[in-house]
Amino acid sequence: MTDILSSSLLSQFGWISHGFGTRNATLVQEDMASLEQIHSSEPLVADRPSGCVGQGDALLTRRPGVAVSVRTADCFPILLADRHCRVVAAVHAGWRGTAARIVVVVLEKMRAQFGSAPGDVFAAIGPGIGVCCYQVGPDVALRFQLHGQVRLDLAAANRNQLLQAGVPGIQVEMPSVCTFCDAGRFHSYRREGERAGRQISFIEIR
Repeated sequence: MTDILSSSLLSQFGWISHGFGTRNATLVQEDMASLEQIHSSEPLVADRPSGCVGQGDALLTRRPGVAVSVRTADCFPILLADRHCRVVAAVHAGWRGTAARIVVVVLEKMRAQFGSAPGDVFAAIGPGIGVCCYQVGPDVALRFQLHGQVRLDLAAANRNQLLQAGVPGIQVEMPSVCTFCDAGRFHSYRREGERAGRQISFIEIR
């Protein structure tokens, strides 16, 4: 059992280092660019190799040696890489960020800031709470054009947004685990409450 998970999709690029942390991973953010996460759709650009860049929920960079990172405990970490412009991004997507279409906002920022095209972007959606365990009330359901108490599939919602924005389906990788189900490997806010730890996920241009 490995403590840091990798994406087979992103692993094909030798110029990238990346990982999705687990409960037992020894990853720390002190040597990474990080965020004060606020459950928004705000992306920021990281130019320095470590420290908090500001308030937001996604970090982008094209600078080698800058590991952009996010923390999650049921929300989804999403790592993006543009193979043409060599831009990477780390995204924190909970229900609020997903409802605000954070992945689409990030793609637009990548295009505006660095000239990225969605067709060149590869996206790996990391471990988060699965549709098997994520029941939400009517107020949250309405944000996704659903009604009543429903089981929400946040991973699929983010995938659909990526596809609608122009990222090819074969360039989007979905998670195969649920953070709520797998207590041995993952922290889960819904399962553990305020005492839950956080997984760290990162991506870096070598």
